[in-house]
Amino acid sequence: MPSAEHVPPIESPEFPGHINPELYIDRELSWIAFNRRVLEEAQDARNPLLERIKFLAIYSSNLDEFFMIRVSGVKKQIQEGVNLRAPSGLTPQEQYAAIRRDLLPLQSETQRLWREDLMPALHEVGINIMHYQELNARQREAVRRFYDREIFPILTPLAIDSSHPFPFVSNLNVNLVVVIDGPELGPLYARVKVPESLPRLMRLPAEICHDADGKPMICFVWMEEVIAAHLGTLFPGKEVAATYVFRVTRDTDLEIQEDEASDLLKTMEATVRQRRFGSVVRLSVEEGMPDAVRLLLMEHLEIVADDVYESDGPLRLSNLMELVNLDRSDLKDKSFVPGIPIGLRGESDYFAAIRRQPILLQHPFDSFAPVIDLVRAAARDPQVQAIKQTLYRVGHNAPIVEALMEARIQGKQVAALVELKARFDEENNIEWARALEAAGVHVAYGLSGLKTHAKLLIIIRKEEDGPR
Repeated sequence: MPSAEHVPPIESPEFPGHINPELYIDRELSWIAFNRRVLEEAQDARNPLLERIKFLAIYSSNLDEFFMIRVSGVKKQIQEGVNLRAPSGLTPQEQYAAIRRDLLPLQSETQRLWREDLMPALHEVGINIMHYQELNARQREAVRRFYDREIFPILTPLAIDSSHPFPFVSNLNVNLVVVIDGPELGPLYARVKVPESLPRLMRLPAEICHDADGKPMICFVWMEEVIAAHLGTLFPGKEVAATYVFRVTRDTDLEIQEDEASDLLKTMEATVRQRRFGSVVRLSVEEGMPDAVRLLLMEHLEIVADDVYESDGPLRLSNLMELVNLDRSDLKDKSFVPGIPIGLRGESDYFAAIRRQPILLQHPFDSFAPVIDLVRAAARDPQVQAIKQTLYRVGHNAPIVEALMEARIQGKQVAALVELKARFDEENNIEWARALEAAGVHVAYGLSGLKTHAKLLIIIRKEEDGPR
């Protein structure tokens, strides 16, 4: 146990009346440390290869959300002139500088990990992530046919010049800035968005993908490189001098004045629509982008140099999750099948089982299916009088919600608390809330100033000894 002289004082000697910052880890830097541990799972060679790829994709996706929510909040404080120190002792300006300091080496490590470790390891097991210039003549012809049929019709190049407003750049999308030689007026610029409706990694036909020894491979090429190689179709008669990849991350933290909202549902709908127009908090660019192009983007996106993050590899590594869907069980963790508690095995009457004894489900070790089956059974049981439930993240496939609507159709009293403020699931929850209301369910939209994370389900059933 430390001696008294080595215990940090509760009150800060530098700021009397304030808690000693030595006792606190900064909130934002603590989150970065958490995400570093996700990256460490991608670095760990003991994990199956596609699981490592998955962790790298999760690390990248987590980082996007960190910028959209946490970094955007720090930037707002700076812009509003807030100088209050966090419990860690850092001002917003110091937090922002510390975030960048901690993230730059991690960004370099993610690219090194992908380029020098994971990509070669994929090649060794028959999965080849190729650059367009590596394709042979047959592969390029196959790519050209796919481009003409599937890609070209949905591309929309937009000029960037004095007579055209700078195009809106969507959050997280991968884009190409195209430099076109202009003999009279100097270089001209345009922007081409890489369509999100197509896979980021284009898979080549199996019959034209082999290694040097003729062994079959699974081959992919980056979609932005395919588009860059065929830009002549978008700019006929022009000389494309260069292309550079970039993407932006926008502020998506919704600010809801709940106490001023007469209708929270409509307020949330309007607020969610505005999310896509949030200010830019990060510009990610490929290494080697000339200063002139970078400054052009910075000027129009209204950011400064510290908001720019340079990468010497592919942007948006979260798209690597596409590889995890490959049918290669040898490169993944063994699938885990959750169990059914002994008290429910072979039981067709869940109400009888519950009457005999309490039943504890421990997820994910126990299956969630009994919960869904219980709600479905309650919806169809003539003895059930009412069902009440909280809903936080509903999902697109929502058997629980469908069971609640069925219960209402069966004449039962049904009430649901739908949390509209479930981050990034707001639109989905709004859609289900409206569907529940249309079915006659009593819907509440959470509590002002709070989020309802609790998962509660109450079923009221008429039994021989009274309501239960």
